[in-house]
Amino acid sequence: MPRARLRSDYAPGPSRTSWARSTLLADDAPIGRMLAAHRLASMVLWGPPGCGKTTIARLLAERADLVFEPLSATFSGVADLRKVFQAAQRRREVGQGTLLFVDEIHRFNRAQQDSFLPYVEDGTIVLVGATTENPSFELNAALLSRCQVLVLRRLDDDALTTLIARAEDLLGAPLPLDDDACQALTAMADGDGRYLLNMIEQVQSLPGPVDATELARAVQKRAPLYDKSQEGHFNLISALHKSMRGSDPDAALYWLARMLDGGEDPLYIARRLVRFANEDVGMADPAAVQQTLAAWDAYERLGSPEGDLAIAQAAVYLATAPKSIAVYRGASRARAAARRTGSLMPPAHILNAPTRLMKDLGYGDGYQYDPDTPDGFSGADYLPAGMSRETYYEPTTHGYERAITERLRHWAQLRAATGDTPDQARDEPPTTERTSS
Repeated sequence: MPRARLRSDYAPGPSRTSWARSTLLADDAPIGRMLAAHRLASMVLWGPPGCGKTTIARLLAERADLVFEPLSATFSGVADLRKVFQAAQRRREVGQGTLLFVDEIHRFNRAQQDSFLPYVEDGTIVLVGATTENPSFELNAALLSRCQVLVLRRLDDDALTTLIARAEDLLGAPLPLDDDACQALTAMADGDGRYLLNMIEQVQSLPGPVDATELARAVQKRAPLYDKSQEGHFNLISALHKSMRGSDPDAALYWLARMLDGGEDPLYIARRLVRFANEDVGMADPAAVQQTLAAWDAYERLGSPEGDLAIAQAAVYLATAPKSIAVYRGASRARAAARRTGSLMPPAHILNAPTRLMKDLGYGDGYQYDPDTPDGFSGADYLPAGMSRETYYEPTTHGYERAITERLRHWAQLRAATGDTPDQARDEPPTTERTSS
């Protein structure tokens, strides 16, 4: 980026307006409309660390002329909440409102969350909660129904550049960084404004000009935002799964790298790849299962970092393999039919008859040994007597399933030629292309 963009004269144009400002704070955005109407509603600000949740809450209290009461759910309990509510009630009696800001509100248990309800409903407080976790999972429904959930994103490069410019204004001098180091500083922050300001405090007194290499030695890069047990974990594994399903090996490698860099257990990823091989590749490439199992085995033998490459190879194999969920769908249909039909007996001709009584009852009577037939296919019916034949497995024409489709069609013609097929709908197996998964 040009060095001038970091000076105090940097002013973002319309195309550089930050996401939060354009979608939340602008005059026609949710918060902007609240302030214009002088009617501030309770809300939950959901976003990653360092995106400005606390700052927005402080500015809201200032603009709405409310007393700002900050609490951290990490260090507060019911007694602290009771004191805040009592103070807010006293202020309300003299016409002064209260904005209660609760940082990490998701850390309050459900009983503590319920304690907010009467005070939010009667207007004693305007509640502004901040959370880095998905409110749908962490906050109870009663509280969510009384609050607007506003989503904030990580700060983009333009917003981080603006923060650097404002920091330089406060310092009265540009940071001792060359252009490459300025870009590196923004990249190291990884969308976290608080972390960026902390790094600025570290570099402001360095003898300049500092290049990117010297900057890396002076400050540490922000650790990737990735929680192995929370939403970030599920978002990234979903991104990896859908990138492979969409046959995009580059995106698959990127999300795999993000997960590994964030500290994800490679064996968890290996298990997901095996599942993908069965669910999304299936019979279009039966070797996919062996490839993923081999990658799992290679990682267990080698560990990181050498074994990471085996997992990457498996991810690329799956992304570039033909896809079919015909087996997945067929198994689901068969399970539904099994539940619907109950405990029907197999037809007698395919039952073994180890005793004389079973032979007398007709077990095994009329069974044809398929390998001994001229075509290696007898065309016999193997479903329970009285059960109409249904098609569960519908192969696609992708990959290896193209050959399976032709084989099933040939067998259907042989079955029809014998005149024994109980359902002519089975004569021609469908060749429906897989359009989605």
